[in-house]
Amino acid sequence: MEEKRPDKEEMARLQDKLFYKPALVWDAIGFEEREAVFRFADAYKPFLDASKTEREAVETIRRLALEKGFAEAPGSGGGKAPFFRSHRGKWAAVVRPGSAPLSEGLRVLVSHMDSPRLDLKQRPVYEEADLAFLKTHYYGGIKKYQWLARPLAIHGRVLRADGSWLDLAVGEKPGDPVFSVLDLLPHLAAKSQYEKKLGEAIEGEKLNVMAGALPLGDDETKDRFKLALLAHLNETLGVLEEDFISAEIEVVPAGPARDVGWDRAMVGAYGQDDRACVYTSLRAVLDMAPSEKSVLVLFVDKEEIGSEGATSARSKFLEAVVGDCLEAAGEDATARAVGRVLAASEALSADVAGAFDPDYQDVHEKRNAARLGYGPCFVKFTGHRGKIGANDADAEYLGWLRRVFKRERIVWQTGELGKVDEGGGGTAAKYLAVHGVKIVDCGPPILSMHSPFEITHKGDVYMTYRAYRAFLECGTGV
Repeated sequence: MEEKRPDKEEMARLQDKLFYKPALVWDAIGFEEREAVFRFADAYKPFLDASKTEREAVETIRRLALEKGFAEAPGSGGGKAPFFRSHRGKWAAVVRPGSAPLSEGLRVLVSHMDSPRLDLKQRPVYEEADLAFLKTHYYGGIKKYQWLARPLAIHGRVLRADGSWLDLAVGEKPGDPVFSVLDLLPHLAAKSQYEKKLGEAIEGEKLNVMAGALPLGDDETKDRFKLALLAHLNETLGVLEEDFISAEIEVVPAGPARDVGWDRAMVGAYGQDDRACVYTSLRAVLDMAPSEKSVLVLFVDKEEIGSEGATSARSKFLEAVVGDCLEAAGEDATARAVGRVLAASEALSADVAGAFDPDYQDVHEKRNAARLGYGPCFVKFTGHRGKIGANDADAEYLGWLRRVFKRERIVWQTGELGKVDEGGGGTAAKYLAVHGVKIVDCGPPILSMHSPFEITHKGDVYMTYRAYRAFLECGTGV
């Protein structure tokens, strides 16, 4: 007897039941929510423009939190009042107490505010060939050639000898001058650049910022181009050459965030790794409904250089903020109590993912690569080659998050950074995991990551906001 073969409709139903297929954000939302996507992006772009450094990001976060009624110190508005706290101007926390006792843990989002850039050295000013320059040391993982022959802006803080300080942001306004790192013309680049490997063609010590071309004095005046630049800085800003020793000055791409594409579906800007997550995390905690668990949203520094230092995720400031929460609730902030709160907490490491690049498909493992337009990406494990240096989230936690996101109709995907033997990278997740916090990486995918002009999909940024808000608001019984 001939066995009956299933018809095409049965096969389609079976595939629909058994196969996992990520959803495109545009296919999953209606017209009204599409409008919300573009409105959200219109608010996101000014945040990027105002937050090109860690200090600027902290100040923007502070301003928006205070506008929403958050107190500037823990406990100043009562035990259940939300508050903002910062540390050294480059580490911030936004806290919203919930109805449950802190012993049941916190809901935590952690994102980083630093991005790859050029930093001025402590003795940066020099002249060569009748031109004035500023020497730099690059920060984080950059492709050095991407920083040549493009408009650059100077942001940062200078501490003068008398203790006064000055914040700089030059190169962003329409009438501002900009700065640039020179590149060699192709006619002369055959041996100096073309015959070298890409990573060696541009030397770090040649990432010098052109800063002036006018002299002071006559042709017998020594270093008169350097002198002219320093005289201008002293006259207009009250700055001496020695003041650069106590300065933090960052050289970043000049210009605002822009819509990308004829359809304006994407955002192009500097610093979206990781300020896309900074903004969506901040909006989630500011906009959320009252929650069962208390909420702690962290904004840290130094992630791009391994989370080292006093303002990084490795610092003890996390424990200090949890102690603030306990004291505001009238509880003893002992080390044991802080440890118990953290061990009972759930967290998302709000960090971006590398998106699948159609022109460089060979570096990706296509079945496990994040794609633009498919929502925030869970990266179960980070690290490199054999998960070295990874946070590797457990199945139970991912299962719980799946249920939360399904209930709230969140469009999401999974991914990893490149092929096993090629890709890899770290985030702040493992520095919370050491406290026993349940944590996994979750953020929007980005194209041209770590470049001066990173690209996100507006649907992904909006859905990331919705995902973070759903995570913060949901109760324990999901």
